[in-house]
Amino acid sequence: MEQNEFVGKYCLRPQNFAWFLGAGTSRAAGLPTATDILWDIKRRYYCREENQEISRQDIQNEFVKVRIQDFMESKGFPKLWADNEYSAYFNKIFGDDKERQRNYLQAILSEDHVSLSVGNRVMGGLLSSGHIRAVFTTNFDSVVEKAIAQTVGESLSAYHLEGSASANNALNNEEYPLYVKLHGDFRYEALKNLPEDLETQNEELSQCFMNAANRFGFIVIGYSGRDVSTMALFRDSLASNNPFPHGLYWMGIKGAPIHPEVSELMELAQSKGAHADYVEIETFDALMLRLWRNIEDKPIDIDKKIRRTQQSKVDIPLPNPGKANPIMRLNALPVLSFPEQCLKLTFRTPKTWSDLRKVEKETPGNLIFVKTDAVWCWGLKSDVKQAFREELTSVEQVDIPRDLAAVTNRPIKGFVEKALCMALARRKPLLSRSTRNKTFLIANSLTDDNNALHPLTEITGSISGIVPGVFTPISDEYPQAEQVRWSEAVQASLDVKDGNLWLTLNPDIWIWPYSAREISVDFMQRRRNDRFNKKFNDLISTWSRIIFGTDELNVEIEVSSFAEGSGAQNPYFRLASRTAFSKKLLS
Repeated sequence: MEQNEFVGKYCLRPQNFAWFLGAGTSRAAGLPTATDILWDIKRRYYCREENQEISRQDIQNEFVKVRIQDFMESKGFPKLWADNEYSAYFNKIFGDDKERQRNYLQAILSEDHVSLSVGNRVMGGLLSSGHIRAVFTTNFDSVVEKAIAQTVGESLSAYHLEGSASANNALNNEEYPLYVKLHGDFRYEALKNLPEDLETQNEELSQCFMNAANRFGFIVIGYSGRDVSTMALFRDSLASNNPFPHGLYWMGIKGAPIHPEVSELMELAQSKGAHADYVEIETFDALMLRLWRNIEDKPIDIDKKIRRTQQSKVDIPLPNPGKANPIMRLNALPVLSFPEQCLKLTFRTPKTWSDLRKVEKETPGNLIFVKTDAVWCWGLKSDVKQAFREELTSVEQVDIPRDLAAVTNRPIKGFVEKALCMALARRKPLLSRSTRNKTFLIANSLTDDNNALHPLTEITGSISGIVPGVFTPISDEYPQAEQVRWSEAVQASLDVKDGNLWLTLNPDIWIWPYSAREISVDFMQRRRNDRFNKKFNDLISTWSRIIFGTDELNVEIEVSSFAEGSGAQNPYFRLASRTAFSKKLLS
């Protein structure tokens, strides 16, 4: 089913659906998934046994992962991606010490680490406004409870392993919203995380789930389907007289592989007469925001708290000159989401940067590469295979590190910047160019869409031309001297501040060719010598207007680097147009 069709069906009668949340929904709030927790456990065990020091940032390095995984398997741990991998690791490392296991989960899933995304806020808004009546989850954390608290200032009590008998009564008595944690809550003693725990589900909570499956349609999101007992619970529900009367909809990231258990479940549901569809989405946040926008009767007060970037207004009285600290507008735009995965390429013979740049030139605008210990890429798999042919031995998906500020992730940061600039330039009168350590958006004076660049000409006059009296030095690349040209541009870079990702815009001059930049310094200085506060502010506003395609102050956009592809093949970004502001607090 197409995403738009699902949105229309859901928004028509949202109360007809219950939700099933996996770890992917909590990852949007900054918490680790089961895979992240697994690698953290492996890292800790390896460091303790081998007397090594490896940080959480280091574990993003593929070479480090391979070394740790080889060590773990040599000690008898399961192979990577084995069905029993998660539970077996917890069993071998924690044994029957439930208290130590709970303390570990409480630390890594602490509410202090939670930073609610727009998707989490929408979930809280739908629950608190009565649009969602029942939610089931395998998560231990408190993300949903925090979302309710932030949107309406109320508390939400979850039914879990301690007090499970009350869950079914609450459903029968229609005590909504109903929130059920099938595997327990880390704040309490009872958890289902070890092999013997995960073989079966709690009887009372299982009965509550199956009763809900006979009353609601179910939407599954952020869940891979790897947990055997949970998937058995879905199958058992299909054996009832009226399973999923309003359908079973499984959300999956575009381009991501579907677990065989999920495919089998959907086929079984269809054979039982239930409407079952797999729906590809960009991200959890993108889907939830799309649903919220299309809900007709959403409360205005909750809407303001959910769409904060759209609804918040800055109303700070300006201080008198010379008597108070100034308010400063910054040149940073919030990046609300960035890609979670890309492709990892393996070759018969190692590839150099020169090899990769050559391929990029031969496939302009179709492939983006980064080379660290491995070669990562964005682009259609078919384009990758055509570019490398028999040299390519494998293409697999790999997670993008979320901490782009880490020193070890600097190459990845440049990789993401390049993809973002390509996405922002697509379908606009802009060109995207990257150097070794910088990325630029350049005004394309040859475009047919002159109207979009007109505001820029009102500030800078002309937006391109020749650099008077400056020619390219004679070289192998330029055997004859050529006139050096220029265009108005903006340097775009990603920065992490206070745990948030920002796109900073720094108006600049692009020189053609870039190698002639040094001999064009005087010209660039003359063009920029009057760009003080007011003009610089106007330039930031104008570049933002060109990028977002609107004069509105508070909008969000979703952009992708390529016209085709999804998931790990095509990076998607979501940005907001309100720039950051700064004011010194009184001491």
